[in-house]
Amino acid sequence: MATARVKEIISWYASDNPGVKANLARMMNTGRLAGTGKFVILPVDQGFEHGPARSFAPNPPAYDPRYHVELAIEAGCNAYAAPLGFLEAVASDYAGDIPLILKLNNSDGLSKQEPCSAVTGSVEDALRLGCTAIGYTIYPGSSDRNVMYEDLRELILDAKAVGLPTIVWAYPRGSGLAKEGEQAADVTAYAAQIACQLGAHVVKVKPPKANTYGAEATKVYEKHGLPTGTLKERIAEVVRSAFNGRRIVIFSGGEAKGTDEVLAEVREIAAGGGFGSIMGRNAFQRPKSEAIQLLHAVMDVFAKA
Repeated sequence: MATARVKEIISWYASDNPGVKANLARMMNTGRLAGTGKFVILPVDQGFEHGPARSFAPNPPAYDPRYHVELAIEAGCNAYAAPLGFLEAVASDYAGDIPLILKLNNSDGLSKQEPCSAVTGSVEDALRLGCTAIGYTIYPGSSDRNVMYEDLRELILDAKAVGLPTIVWAYPRGSGLAKEGEQAADVTAYAAQIACQLGAHVVKVKPPKANTYGAEATKVYEKHGLPTGTLKERIAEVVRSAFNGRRIVIFSGGEAKGTDEVLAEVREIAAGGGFGSIMGRNAFQRPKSEAIQLLHAVMDVFAKA
């Protein structure tokens, strides 16, 4: 039976059909954080995005697709997210063991052109593989952003029709932004808002940096005293930008770093009202026992928040 917190979160998605709500609840009722409304998801799209050696050489068992789904299950994650190939390799053997999220678009690191991921899977693939949700990346700031927004809206519409929620990776990047703008506090909050406006059920963004980027947004931040000095404060503004906290917002783990640094960041995310973490390289690039220990520590932080 769903807890009061899970029921409250589901109530924010009043326009959705019972299938979408049931799949959102399924993710929230899975793993060590079941019933809390908090999330720790293992995403493994890095092999496609960054290449196999960069992704898996630090922990060679991770070349095997089975390693990742087993890690997610053994650690008690809410879900496991991956592109089509990795899910094709494991969906049958691990059917029903953990909610699966099919990442429907991906890009590779071999081209330095304007960021725009190719659609590499379908809603039909997600259904065939028994997935609980679909995932999609948008790049606000890219000159190709409108193509991504339009494709996403069609995919969300198709997914909703068959009862699947959508998780949107909202990563500001492209010719419209300098490097220092990609994780700026105002830009990250804006990206979260865009994802919500496009119909995302869950939004994934990077933890925002202390700077603001847009000249007009900077004026507003200063005029209204929106604080950016601590990560907790910046997280709170991102969550507020996601419909005043009425959409689930989770935060990526980013580049590999030490355990103390990971947990310090997670504590700030939890204190700022973030719903959880979606942590890839910081987990799967460690030996499995160490990865499980880290993921459990992260879960404990969110459970106590």
